[in-house]
Amino acid sequence: MTQVTEQSLRPTSGTKTAEAKPAAPPAKKRDAFFDNAKYLAIVLVAMGHAWEPLRDSSRAVSALYIFIYTFHMPAFIIISGYFSRSFDFRPDRVRRLITGVAVPYIVFEVAYSLFHRWAADDPSMPISLLDPWYLTWFLLALFVWRITAPIWRLVRWPVPLALAIAALGAVSPDIGDDLDLQRVLQFLPFFVLGLRLKPEHFALVRRKEVRILAVPVFAATAVFAYWAVTRMNMAWFFHRDSAQELGAPWWSGILMTLALFGCSLVLTACFFAWVPGRGLWFTALGAGTLCGYLLHGFLAQSADTWGWYGADWLHQPSGAVFVTLLAGVVVTLLCTSPVQRLFRFALEPDMTWAFKKDPAERRGRS
Repeated sequence: MTQVTEQSLRPTSGTKTAEAKPAAPPAKKRDAFFDNAKYLAIVLVAMGHAWEPLRDSSRAVSALYIFIYTFHMPAFIIISGYFSRSFDFRPDRVRRLITGVAVPYIVFEVAYSLFHRWAADDPSMPISLLDPWYLTWFLLALFVWRITAPIWRLVRWPVPLALAIAALGAVSPDIGDDLDLQRVLQFLPFFVLGLRLKPEHFALVRRKEVRILAVPVFAATAVFAYWAVTRMNMAWFFHRDSAQELGAPWWSGILMTLALFGCSLVLTACFFAWVPGRGLWFTALGAGTLCGYLLHGFLAQSADTWGWYGADWLHQPSGAVFVTLLAGVVVTLLCTSPVQRLFRFALEPDMTWAFKKDPAERRGRS
């Protein structure tokens, strides 16, 4: 290969040269840690849904259920907030918000409703974009949280303010079910916390001493969950009802908001401590977690509607292990690249036809 020197690139006198075009910026490299964390969190989500029909027949399964519900969605939401730190109302970011969050919400809200009509033979099932059904609440919440991101960057104490809003939501039974606002408000502090986090915070919880400490914390929490599962209302962990709707005094909503936020934060830190930071066989699947999240909901609903848990052996310890492993395998397959490509029309639609050209982009191409 001929060596190109700086001297040879200089134009000779009298020679007109074309102005060099600036090189396109290199694609941003994905962080293996966050892809690993998203994949592992979505596996826990799928396992939790697979355990739901087994809770009545196993105290251990019920304890594991509330154990992972304490941190799996908070972890996912914190990561969502972390990657929303730069969101503003720049046209390209608004377009990505619409095509990557709003459109999938509409598509899957309609799809879930139509599926339930068919699977449950329930033609009266309404299709309502104002009342998220099953898993679509997260997309709607993410849309609301992200458009408020610029506000949280302006206020002086964003996390305490978000906690105060969550506590007010937990004591307000009149909020109702529209837009699933209880979940939007009660999970808000985790998103705002993610907005405030920096890379060094994640590096802090991944230190060796934190990883070691996470083991007894997880073990103690699992034991406590086994004790508490028959003594408290598990609906607190879903963050979808006010204290009054759960039959508790209004002030308990404030206490539970603060207590659950603290517990979730500790367990999420322990979870992050054990998430691998290097590339592994499942790292690439982290890019497909939204696909796995939304698609596995059809299977979870089918299991309940069509009585897939009718066999007695599934309610034995070996059956619980089988269901757990199967849920992990299925959601893993749903996160793979072929499935992502197949459903790209719904999850990442190319909607250039729907948007006007940004003048700044046109000038950049001229």
